[in-house]
Amino acid sequence: MKIASIQGFHAGFSPTPALGNASTFIRRRDFLLLRVVTESGVVGWGEVFASPFAAAALIRTKLAPLLLGQSVRDYGRLYHAMLGTLGYDRRGPAMMAASAVDMALHDAAARGQGLSVAAMLGGALRDRALAYASGPFIAEGAAPYGAYPEQVDALLRRGFRAIKPRAGFDPRADGVMTRAMRRQVGDDVALMVDINQGYGVGSAIESARRMEEAGLLWIEEPLQPEDIPGYQAVARAVPCAIAGGEALASLAAFRDFLAARTFSVLQPDLTVCGGFTGFRRVAALADAYDLPVMPHVFGTLVNFHAALQMAALLPARRGGGPAPYPFIEYDATPNPLLTLLGTPVLDTAGMVALPEGPGIGLELDPARLAPWLTESWSLGGD
Repeated sequence: MKIASIQGFHAGFSPTPALGNASTFIRRRDFLLLRVVTESGVVGWGEVFASPFAAAALIRTKLAPLLLGQSVRDYGRLYHAMLGTLGYDRRGPAMMAASAVDMALHDAAARGQGLSVAAMLGGALRDRALAYASGPFIAEGAAPYGAYPEQVDALLRRGFRAIKPRAGFDPRADGVMTRAMRRQVGDDVALMVDINQGYGVGSAIESARRMEEAGLLWIEEPLQPEDIPGYQAVARAVPCAIAGGEALASLAAFRDFLAARTFSVLQPDLTVCGGFTGFRRVAALADAYDLPVMPHVFGTLVNFHAALQMAALLPARRGGGPAPYPFIEYDATPNPLLTLLGTPVLDTAGMVALPEGPGIGLELDPARLAPWLTESWSLGGD
């Protein structure tokens, strides 16, 4: 089970229309899909979605010499070896590089044993998770939320029982939009909003108060991710749960936010916080604060499958909505790199099943990436 080669596939696409949130319009989505191949031909996949090109450079120059020739089953030792190379960069691309590698090592190690990652890590606590639609997104022009009613109807027809629209255009519009959406979906569908770091403290509090009538499960990332005092102020001022954590990478960063009592729902991203190893450390920390944890995932089918494995390992907690936490985030936008092997299916309860195959449950031929490939590279043997 020694690592023979490490392969990188840079793939991306331009969403049409652009995906708007309170901070920006996303006109290009680029990813690094990382493939680890062992001497026996077993493979494992990982992903970077936030800084794919910088992370790739670090994998090629810093991490590959540590990894080639090592056993994928030594993912714990290799994780600490990778962290030993980070230096000052403990919250950026270097941690994302280590995250992708750790994901791929777990995938390959589990495949080599004929087990799912969840089974390898102690056994799944569930075989499915409630999916929440990540969308709709803000539109350009004079009516940023104007298409939401039609788009929400489409999500309901697809079977979603939890929906997370983007908000943050302005507090009054947020209130009007969420109250209208609550009337549209009724009381049995869970609603939450994502502000994508778009507000300051005052606007975040005003928006939360104007949205209170909609009965939201949480308000996600209302502020910049480093603003601990700001998050404290918002959390103390509003009754709605505040969610976040997708932009945090180091265990120390999560410690600081939790010690400050900022979040009521924690959302680490496997591609940012250290893969399966890093996520499990964060989840243990959150458990000490009695907080629900669920994976943030807004990328390709690799992170989606990995997030399902991680969600299967997390303890259930009641937080409202149609099912106990953890939920699984489901990119509801047209994303060819999520649906590359078919659109993930919701059951009649709005849930996604845990994949049955070994590893993260994904059988991906790199040739399938060709229509969206911009660059590829390989280190080590074939």
